[in-house]
Amino acid sequence: MSVWKQDLSGMSLSSRIVIVMLALLLAVQVAGFWAVRAAVERQVRNEIASDLTVGERIWDRLLQQNAQRLREASIVLAADYGFRSAVTTGDKETLSSALENSGERIGASITALLDPELRLVSSSQAGGSDTMVVDVLSDLGIALSKDMDGGQIALVNGRVYQFVMVPVRAPVVVGWVLMGFPVGQELLDDVNRLSGVHVALLSGKNTGARKLQLTTLPEQNEAVLRAAQVMTTEVGINDDLLVARHVTINALGGELQVVLLRSIAEAYEPFAKLQWMLGLITLGGVLLFGIGSQRAARWVAQPLKELTRFAKALELGNYDVEVSGKRRGDEVGLLARGFDSMRTSIAAQRDEILRLAYWDRLTGLPNREKFRETLKATINANPSPALPLVAVTLNLDRFKHVNDVLGYAFGDELLKAVAQRLCLQVNRPGDLVARLGGDEFAILLTRCDAQESVAITARIAAAFETPLALGEQTVDLSASMGVACWPADAPDADLLMSRSEIAMHAAKAKTAGVLLYTPALDSSSAQTLSLLSDLRHAVQNDELRLFLQPKVATSSGQVVAAEALVRWQHPQRGLVPPMEFIPFAEQTGFVRQLTIWMFAAVAQQWRELQPAEGHLRIAINLSTRDLMDLELPQRLAAIMQQNGVSASGFCLEITESAIMDDPQRAETTLYKLAELGFKLSIDDFGTGFSSLAYLKRLPVNELKIDKSFVMGMEDDESDAKIVRSTIDLAHNLGLSVVAEGVENQAILDTLRELDCDEAQGYFIGKPMPYKDFIAWRERWHASI
Repeated sequence: MSVWKQDLSGMSLSSRIVIVMLALLLAVQVAGFWAVRAAVERQVRNEIASDLTVGERIWDRLLQQNAQRLREASIVLAADYGFRSAVTTGDKETLSSALENSGERIGASITALLDPELRLVSSSQAGGSDTMVVDVLSDLGIALSKDMDGGQIALVNGRVYQFVMVPVRAPVVVGWVLMGFPVGQELLDDVNRLSGVHVALLSGKNTGARKLQLTTLPEQNEAVLRAAQVMTTEVGINDDLLVARHVTINALGGELQVVLLRSIAEAYEPFAKLQWMLGLITLGGVLLFGIGSQRAARWVAQPLKELTRFAKALELGNYDVEVSGKRRGDEVGLLARGFDSMRTSIAAQRDEILRLAYWDRLTGLPNREKFRETLKATINANPSPALPLVAVTLNLDRFKHVNDVLGYAFGDELLKAVAQRLCLQVNRPGDLVARLGGDEFAILLTRCDAQESVAITARIAAAFETPLALGEQTVDLSASMGVACWPADAPDADLLMSRSEIAMHAAKAKTAGVLLYTPALDSSSAQTLSLLSDLRHAVQNDELRLFLQPKVATSSGQVVAAEALVRWQHPQRGLVPPMEFIPFAEQTGFVRQLTIWMFAAVAQQWRELQPAEGHLRIAINLSTRDLMDLELPQRLAAIMQQNGVSASGFCLEITESAIMDDPQRAETTLYKLAELGFKLSIDDFGTGFSSLAYLKRLPVNELKIDKSFVMGMEDDESDAKIVRSTIDLAHNLGLSVVAEGVENQAILDTLRELDCDEAQGYFIGKPMPYKDFIAWRERWHASI
């Protein structure tokens, strides 16, 4: 105690107050926690005892119900005219054959006929002459004659049977039919399903020689036998403790024991969540109590300590810190106000220096250095690739000509107007517009990917279509823009800005307006120099691989379609991810060769992939370059004719953006494909910019909901509404619906409830080599 006091004496007053208060709170919380834990353990034990009692009752009730069902089946058999005729003949061979045939009809493993005095006349048991079997059957007849409405459990040749006995009347009782039905796994599973209690059935009077007949526990025979041998009330199985209750059944031919087991861990699970909640509440209470204690301690601590910290902050260049105690009327307050006056004066001088260093004086926008630092800070603060960002470099076209004709003063006013117009178009939280110098601007788009940046840059380009009016002069301006995305195009801020400028210069050289950065634009990319030739080599040397991802009908679970995907097995690089060569192929136009290769590969394997019953449709993606190729329909038709397949076996998926790049030309190609009999699908629906009126004109048959909406259904009500509305809209337009991005059973069940036609995602099946697809499909159909 004295050592603890000595340690506290070396601390500050505020620290001592906080430690003492937290220690008292923790003591109270720990005591409460242990009290709750003890109560929970008692409750768990009581619930387990109750569950075992219920399980025992269910076991007895199921035996009674089973006996009644078996008795009713035996009564029907005993009333059968043919059977009674066989009984009255008295011929043992005829009786034995009739008993065997009749037993097979109702599922009885042992059938026997007893005379009116309950002596064994004939039996279908192969070992019917065995004295032990004869004795057991005779004893069963005597036992069942005392309780005609019940059944009797017996051990015959080491197996457990349930016997029932009914009279054979012609019209008086001419004998008794004894039927034995094996006690099977189904009975134990029913007890487990109804009560949650595991069951084990053992035979044998000697505990050391008991035999496990049946159990609902998987592969735990030794543990159950040990529990039965020592009649223990608790059994340890795989780091779990089960409470056991032993019920002895006095069966004919031996002793049976039913062991009912209930997992303590399973019974404790609901209460564990409560204890975690109490722990979190305790942690939150300690945190809040600590914060409150700390604030109280600060109030009573010496205010000069705050002034000392404030002076150190000024020394480190932090001028935003507030001075406490300025409103005090004593000398401390006077000193605090003096410190604060000094702080504001130094801060104003620093802000002016920073403004000159980081802001453009002409437009009031951040300059290049400020933009670079903001870009670096944004990347460092957001290291997750799931939240990409975009850097856009914008350069005015023909601005030098404006300066030469109208003068530099007019050019400065024009730059101010351009800055204002850009700020009106880029106004999302976190986005930034900067002037890099001259007629060059930069734009930072946070939480934005390449597809979204296309829409924003298109909006900026449209804004420049309106002439700028300055005084009596009206100037038509346009701009060239380059777009680079983090982390796809560059890992850091400097390289991202550099590649954005490369794309801008390429756009200006090609008068393309806007260009997204690709390695093909960068002459310094060694990979770009060899990628195109490698791709050509891959097609010629069979390095491409056909993969399939299954689609299932939500109503039946049957595999009805699959999406064809391409993978590149490079001899040196290994399996090249699609994102490393598909975008490049699209930019260079080589994607058309990839599309033809994929269609030919699918056509060659189409018949092999078809199921024995039904029809498998293969979906193939088409790019923008494919839609612009007016000869694509003829090429696909030639491949189908060569392989003897029909267009009805294929579905062609097209993204909204691919259609909208050149709507008129894309529409012409789509109509030609539809005339050939292809099913057409709009891929990634909901992420593009097409209007519903335009989509209605197209010969499409299917909408494929983008996975971003499907995966967000569980957590985002807006995504769920979008999916529901899209399904209803498609069905109203006569279109089928496919949802991609099914990652768990809950999403699949929701899509089934929403009447979505087909589903696709990793929960159903990942992309796999086409040779593995057939075996996977057989396993899938066997599991549903």
